[in-house]
Amino acid sequence: MIIRPRRSVLYMPGSNSRALEKAKSIPADALILDLEDAVAPDAKASARQQVTAAVTGGGYGRRELIIRINGLDTPWGEEDLTAAIAASPDGILLPKVNGPEDISAISGRIDQAGAPDKVRLWAMMETPLAMLDAGAIAAAAGGSRLVCLVMGTNDLAKETRAGLGEGRAAMVPWLMTCVAAARAYGLDVIDGVYNDFRNEEGFAAECRQGRLFGFDGKTLIHPGQVEVANEVFRPAESEIEAARKIIAAFERPENAAKGAIELDGRMVERLHCEVARRVVAMADAIAERDAA
Repeated sequence: MIIRPRRSVLYMPGSNSRALEKAKSIPADALILDLEDAVAPDAKASARQQVTAAVTGGGYGRRELIIRINGLDTPWGEEDLTAAIAASPDGILLPKVNGPEDISAISGRIDQAGAPDKVRLWAMMETPLAMLDAGAIAAAAGGSRLVCLVMGTNDLAKETRAGLGEGRAAMVPWLMTCVAAARAYGLDVIDGVYNDFRNEEGFAAECRQGRLFGFDGKTLIHPGQVEVANEVFRPAESEIEAARKIIAAFERPENAAKGAIELDGRMVERLHCEVARRVVAMADAIAERDAA
């Protein structure tokens, strides 16, 4: 079981060289080095140079490095894609995905360029068409480099005219649709950003909501949000202890062929053992990352 913690995924503006350097010491699981929304049109070219230099220069430890490019229908997208492939990050984040053909096209371009296998594709889920075609987009992972969906809730709110207030009630159907799509095809899925970064209580509540919904982590807009996201999306000690107990019980010779067993007065099925193994694998991966 290969597990990569993606509890905290922090956007960093590609045009800000100081931010790119500071990111080397921020304990985020992943960094999205942004060439799109966070960069003004007149700074696109210089941001592209800074981001690719940062990726090739290294120094980010175990943090996943993802480059978010501009759409290929913009004046900067083609050069962004070429530069990103050459820099060989852990992933390239494609904005404004509308359908599976977008995934196939970009993945094919990365393959044709001869990029190493580690360069994976992430997809922004932020348009009405993406919500209507989430299952097909996730299904495009078969035979492509797609490994992760990222909710773009701000753009989704803009395009649909739905609000983000009241516990994101208007967004829940789309959030859960994307979680289901990701899980159906073995992908990770990351929750959208929380805009009021000074509201720690509100942010923590939305992280807890995201974990309840089944997200693997949360995209962030401020380094101050990293610690809370890491903690909320980390398996609790009680959860890890219970998981290890379930695994140990099913590993006993007398339970090897059983589909369900009784443990501490509760009926536990083998599917719970599969869940438990993932909990332990995630806990171990986080511990290894923290120790690095």
